[in-house]
Amino acid sequence: MIEVRFHGRGGQGAWTASLLLAQGGLREGKYVQSFPAFGPERAGAPITSYTRISDAPIDIHSGIYEPDAVVVLDPTLLGPSVVEGLKSGGKIVVNTPNSPEAVRESLGLREVEVWTIDATSLALETLRRPITNTVMLGALIKAEEIVKLNSLFEAVRERFRGEVGELNVKVIETAYREVRRG
Repeated sequence: MIEVRFHGRGGQGAWTASLLLAQGGLREGKYVQSFPAFGPERAGAPITSYTRISDAPIDIHSGIYEPDAVVVLDPTLLGPSVVEGLKSGGKIVVNTPNSPEAVRESLGLREVEVWTIDATSLALETLRRPITNTVMLGALIKAEEIVKLNSLFEAVRERFRGEVGELNVKVIETAYREVRRG
């Protein structure tokens, strides 16, 4: 089983990213869970979203406390609590113009892979909106092939029809190519 924890703010698409990843897993015949954790806060408040993907039925019904991967959609959330519980050998994918080495140093990370991408700039350039969720999915799939890119593309095209879907597929492909590993 692979467990992914997304950190973002309300309105940034963290939950949608979690759902799209799960939909990609479903297309591959996997068992999936995807759910958010947030309170009554308004847009802009921190939220966490979770995805589990497995070849076997999933019996766990809780948040993810020891993720295989952490995805940070909003760099202002980056801090020790975001990486809490990340497994040794796990991956953290961060929306930041900073290098993976700078993120590693700022958080004192040792036994994890750090991946970075300037998702906000890429989203603005391609989607004309600062919604980074699909950018971060492209980066995540490069860091850890949780699902195949084509499965993710199908899920995105189903969720976002027409030009919006195609632009999101394009931004996923670009993120997949441009994400940096350190």
